[in-house]
Amino acid sequence: MNPDQRARRTTAVQRWIAARDGVVHSADVRAAGFSAHDIALAVDAGALTRIRRSWLATPQSDDILRRAASVSGRLTCVTLATARGLWVPSPDPQRPRPHIAVPRSRSRIDGEGLNLHWAAGPVPVGRTALSDPLLNVLFHVARCLPRVDALAVWESALRKGLTAPEILVRTQWRSTRAAELAGQASVLSDSGIETVFVDGMRALGLTVRQQVRIEGHRVDTLLVLRGYTILRFDYQQILFDWEHVARTVLTALAQGLHRAR
Repeated sequence: MNPDQRARRTTAVQRWIAARDGVVHSADVRAAGFSAHDIALAVDAGALTRIRRSWLATPQSDDILRRAASVSGRLTCVTLATARGLWVPSPDPQRPRPHIAVPRSRSRIDGEGLNLHWAAGPVPVGRTALSDPLLNVLFHVARCLPRVDALAVWESALRKGLTAPEILVRTQWRSTRAAELAGQASVLSDSGIETVFVDGMRALGLTVRQQVRIEGHRVDTLLVLRGYTILRFDYQQILFDWEHVARTVLTALAQGLHRAR
């Protein structure tokens, strides 16, 4: 093989891996028709980097994917939920810790700086996958986050049409918390903040009706005209000052402000 041929093969294997998010198991590279020699040429040329023995990465690949490959794991939970545009609680910007699902058989893993998830989700995953399917993401979210935050993530997936209530109910979760959320999650909340608010109101023993319309309009555009009092709360109050929210609502109820005057 002359230098031009080697360069072409190196470019070809690098482009193939780059088109697959830049981190791939060597078994998948060989299955695509590239030889061990092609891989070795690309590594020697600096076009690829080996991660452990079995994974290959391009220089421009995402660091979080590299970290998942370094422990033979998959992105999951909050990390993948965020990547897929789901509503998630605000993370601590000072301590970004990727959530990685790892095989139960991998008992010796350096998990420094990682949130490792050992439990197996309901969907089987191939050994070379670097990302969990959605149902596994929701499974880990249910076990990892506080219940109301997990519910908000689940309802975000429903709002985006990534899954459906009947799928959630029929899934064999093997997790009490996940099965509970499957029976509660709905598409009625417009945002994660609304999910948190509604769940908190119900925890206070209050009945909440969502997406109510009067004469074809959202009720909050007509309630003032009909003599109702409207209470509004922002993101910061609902997530971080729930005591104020609950006190305000309960005080309003005690004054009969939930009734039209």
